[in-house]
Amino acid sequence: MSKIVLAIGGNAIIKEGQKGTIEEQKNNINESCEPVLGLIEQGHTVVITHGNGPQVGNTLIKGQMAESVVPVYPLDVCDAETQGNLGYLIQQAFRNKMVERNINKTVATVVTQAVVSKDDPAFDAPTKPIGPFYSKEEMEEILKNEKLTFIEDSGRGYRRVVASPKPIKIVEKDAIEALLEKDITVITAGGGGIPVVENNGMLEGTEAVIDKDFASALLAAEINADYLFILTGVEQVAIHFGTPQQQNLLEMTADDAIRYMEEGHFPKGSMGPKIEAAILFLQKGGKNVIITSIDKLQDAIEGKTGTRIVMSSEAADETSNLVTMS
Repeated sequence: MSKIVLAIGGNAIIKEGQKGTIEEQKNNINESCEPVLGLIEQGHTVVITHGNGPQVGNTLIKGQMAESVVPVYPLDVCDAETQGNLGYLIQQAFRNKMVERNINKTVATVVTQAVVSKDDPAFDAPTKPIGPFYSKEEMEEILKNEKLTFIEDSGRGYRRVVASPKPIKIVEKDAIEALLEKDITVITAGGGGIPVVENNGMLEGTEAVIDKDFASALLAAEINADYLFILTGVEQVAIHFGTPQQQNLLEMTADDAIRYMEEGHFPKGSMGPKIEAAILFLQKGGKNVIITSIDKLQDAIEGKTGTRIVMSSEAADETSNLVTMS
């Protein structure tokens, strides 16, 4: 059977319009479990990664509001905190669902660090939105007391942005592989991993948030996964998105994806990073990437929907659908 890295977006855990209560997050995670369990029941080795954008933003807000009472945590520690919180919720949900379905498997969360370069240009140009949306007036009030960077986000208001450097190494890779060899379902690289820089072999946290799709692609390559699933808010990748000429894509090659990116079809603030992550995984030896929404996962597995990205058309011909993988 195949080894699959499956990346779930943070917005699938806190949906648009929700407050983000633990009960809401539990319900959303329970819904997300079902299609993934199908892969596990088929005998595939599944590694689950997840985003944490809404959660880490909320953690920062709590710290800021309580700073007169308790110390404010740096961003890397907030990343670690949300990794632990979400890992707990996800592993408990999967464990309970497995008991219900008589799947005899252990689920474990690995709090994961990802090495980034201290010279990454992202540190000079913050781009990663975190936390809630603010009105212009609210943003201006915050800026009176805080040296932060905000951007206007798709007409929905202003959001804080932080550096988002590219991950270059997953620190806990060997531990993850050891668990997989024991047939344990692993939840890891939450929120893209905790960003750390390495100096003379020593690790130190840094103020940043890593894109979870890049971290998932790097992890998938480092553990020699066969497939990378990127689950997002849309059923299929499209070109000419939102226009009368919109064309949904069932399959494309890495060269197609690069060409479409150059033509401007995949903006940096939405589908762009997912496509770049897909290309990264394929260039490092991966076979297939599938991008779809979590509710369409099973249909995407069967080739009915979703967008499959392969290195070349020859690779597509040589690779069978996931339902027949062995």
